[in-house]
Amino acid sequence: MFKVILSRIGQAALVMLVVSAVSFVMFRYVGDPVASMSRENAPIEEKQALRRSLGLDQSFVVQYGGFLKRTLSGDLGISYRNQRPVTELIAERLPATMELVIVATFLSLALGIPLGVLCALRPSGAAARLVQAVSLIGISTPTFVTGIVLILVFAVTLGWLPSFGRGQVVEIGWWSTGFLTWSGLKSLILPGITLALYQLTLIMRLVRSEMIDVLSTDYIRFAKARGLPMRYIHFRLALRNALMPVITVTGLQIGSLIAFAIVTETVFQWPGMGLLFIQAVSFADIPVMAAYLLFVGLLFVIINTIVDILYAVVDPRLRARSA
Repeated sequence: MFKVILSRIGQAALVMLVVSAVSFVMFRYVGDPVASMSRENAPIEEKQALRRSLGLDQSFVVQYGGFLKRTLSGDLGISYRNQRPVTELIAERLPATMELVIVATFLSLALGIPLGVLCALRPSGAAARLVQAVSLIGISTPTFVTGIVLILVFAVTLGWLPSFGRGQVVEIGWWSTGFLTWSGLKSLILPGITLALYQLTLIMRLVRSEMIDVLSTDYIRFAKARGLPMRYIHFRLALRNALMPVITVTGLQIGSLIAFAIVTETVFQWPGMGLLFIQAVSFADIPVMAAYLLFVGLLFVIINTIVDILYAVVDPRLRARSA
C-alpha cells in the first residue's frame, strides 16, 4: 500500500508539472491583457510601461520560470481585471462552487443508485422502462437547455424558486455557506438539479449494467441455491460488487462537475469559480485562467489518488498485489 501511495504521489507531481506548462502556454496567446487594461487612446509608451510592469516583455522561458516559481510558493499572481491576488478570488468563489457540486453529487447518488437497482431487478417493468426513457432524454439534453427550462417553469411561470444568484449566505471564517439559510437552500435547488442531471443518468445506467452482470454470476446462483434471503443477495452481495466502478466514476465526475460547472454557473449567474473563469476569458485575465486550470488539474489528481486508495480498501486483491 505504501509503495502504491508513493508511486501515485510521483505521478501526481509529474502530471501537475505538465498541467502547469499546458495552462501557461494555452492562455499565453488567448489575447493581449494590455489592450484590455490600458485606456482606449493610450500612447504606445504607456502600453509598453504597462507591459513591462506585468512582465510580458520578457521571454517565454523567463515568464514560465517565474510562473512556476511563484506557483510552487503558493503565489498565483495578481488578477489583471480585479487587481487582487488570484488566491483571494479563488477563496471567495470556491465555497459557492463546492456547495453546488456537493448538492449535485448527493442528488446523483441518492437517486441514481436506487433507480439503477430498480432497472436491474425489474428490467421489463413499466417503471424501469420509463426511467430508462427519461434518462436518455436527460443524458442527451444540453446543460444550458435544462437550466433555461427549469428557470422558465419553476422561476418564471410558477415563481417557486429564484432564477439567479446564491441567496443569503452565512460567513463561517473565510468560508461562506448557503446551507444555513432558507433563501440559500432555495437558490441551490435549480442549479443543483441542472448540474446533477447528467451524472445522475450516468450513475443510474452504470449501476443497472453492473447489477445485471453481477446477478448472472455463479456465486449469486449459489447464494440463491442456498436459500439466502433475496434482500441479502440483492443489496449485500450484488450491489456491493456493482458499486466498484461507481466509486471510480463518481470520483472522476466530482472533478468534472467542478471543471464543467461553467455553463450552469453562467446560466444561473452563480458566483462560483466557473463564472470567474468566464469573466477572466472575456478580459484575457491570464493569471486567473491559468490558476483555474491548475486548480482543476490538482483536484483531478487528488480525486484519482483517493479513488485508487479506496479501491485497495474495498478490494483485498489489490492490497495483496501491492504487498
